[in-house]
Amino acid sequence: MPPLFRPAPGARAAAVLILFGEGADGPDVLLTERAATLNKHAGQPAFPGGRIDPEDDGPVAAALREAWEEAGVEPSGVDVLCTLPELYLSHSEHRVTPVAGWWRRPSEIAPGHPGEVAMVARVPIGELVDPANRAMVRHPSGLRMGPAFHVRDMLVWGFTAALLTQVLDAGGWNRPWDTSRVEDLPEDVLNLASRG
Repeated sequence: MPPLFRPAPGARAAAVLILFGEGADGPDVLLTERAATLNKHAGQPAFPGGRIDPEDDGPVAAALREAWEEAGVEPSGVDVLCTLPELYLSHSEHRVTPVAGWWRRPSEIAPGHPGEVAMVARVPIGELVDPANRAMVRHPSGLRMGPAFHVRDMLVWGFTAALLTQVLDAGGWNRPWDTSRVEDLPEDVLNLASRG
């Protein structure tokens, strides 16, 4: 395993919930936008999730707890489908386990903790795979190019966009799009990301 992808000693365990449901506009997935006031990952769209606490019974329990705290997702309404292989984020030194779920009985959603979450949204799969909403993004220095989505007044990029792209591919939902369309990350996004 290349050193970049090998977890550092003391890397913290975390989990995210990739929650699919059937919404008013067809199949969708739940995304949050982190508060701009946070010290880490400020203003970034994300799947609900966070660190696995000692009282959590593993990544599934942590992902469901975080989705409840961040977005008001009632755990009893979620059918857990599977856990995906753990991913290592070298930038933040987290080992992240994605948990896929089906929203069998949707609950009302809203930012559960205004100091942490600015917005929650059910984003239709049709919007995510629309080629008009896809682009590659890069740092103005030319580094760190990756996929991105322009949906629901959010620029979804980084870890969340990369994982979402993989999930859409695995589900057979992705449509061909122009990967030569490259945009620099906007200055406001860069300023927030520079906090950590």
